Amino acid sequence: MPSLPDNQTRSREPLAPKVPEITALFWVVKILTTGMGEAASDYLAHVDLVLAGTIGLLGFTFALWLQFRVRRYSAPVYWFAVMMVAVFGTMVADGPPIGHIGSTVLYLVVLAAVFYTWHRSEGTLSIHSIVTRRRETYYWLTVLATFALGTAAGDLTADSLRFGYLPSGILFAVIILVPVVAWWRFGLNEVVAFWFAYVVTRPLGASFADWLGKPAKRSGVGLGDGLVALTAFVVIVTLIGYLTVTRGDIQRGGVDDGAIRNIDPQDPALPQQVRPRFRPADID
Repeated sequence: MPSLPDNQTRSREPLAPKVPEITALFWVVKILTTGMGEAASDYLAHVDLVLAGTIGLLGFTFALWLQFRVRRYSAPVYWFAVMMVAVFGTMVADGPPIGHIGSTVLYLVVLAAVFYTWHRSEGTLSIHSIVTRRRETYYWLTVLATFALGTAAGDLTADSLRFGYLPSGILFAVIILVPVVAWWRFGLNEVVAFWFAYVVTRPLGASFADWLGKPAKRSGVGLGDGLVALTAFVVIVTLIGYLTVTRGDIQRGGVDDGAIRNIDPQDPALPQQVRPRFRPADID
């Protein structure tokens, strides 16, 4: 297959890191998207399964197409993709007829395989290294796998283990503190801590969304999945608007050492943030 001309290659590769900086607001929005995705998926499935599948698949496809089309991080585009992955990831996790334990194990294996392949190919799993199209692809495969795994894990504790939604939410709220404390007090690798917490955000947000939306006979408050999804969506849009205006979540500190591994310094599509990390002789 003939290689693409340089101008086409440059038009496809990122100009800058394509994911946000990790701030407290990042985690707030991330947890809200997981709850919104859970509630929206359940609401649509209750209305019509075919409609739910169509909206989930088309929304997921369009959102990722849009995310890959832009060449630098955009809060509305990025978080739209996360929201649609949340909806679609819930549907994927609910699909295999192998039970909650089987689904949890399955998606744990899938996530481990994605991590292994990503690290073997790129030498890093850092979110500060998403500066090429290939790494962006690995990133979104990982995000999808974490949503599916988190959904299955949340269903496992709430239904199969009969904890109920609120106790499950409290359980995962405690669990998410483990990587935080381990990183803060005991020097846990920040990449490991990030992805550990990232996986847990899914069952954390989904458990509280189910608790608010599901009827009392299912250990819920009974507000309805539609209302929970709509409320979460409004809050998410408000916060994304704030991020878009303030631009406080744009990566400004350059890229880490792992970002330049396995990157050809002669590549004309090399992002500007990465070029200063090479010696002039490497590029010239």
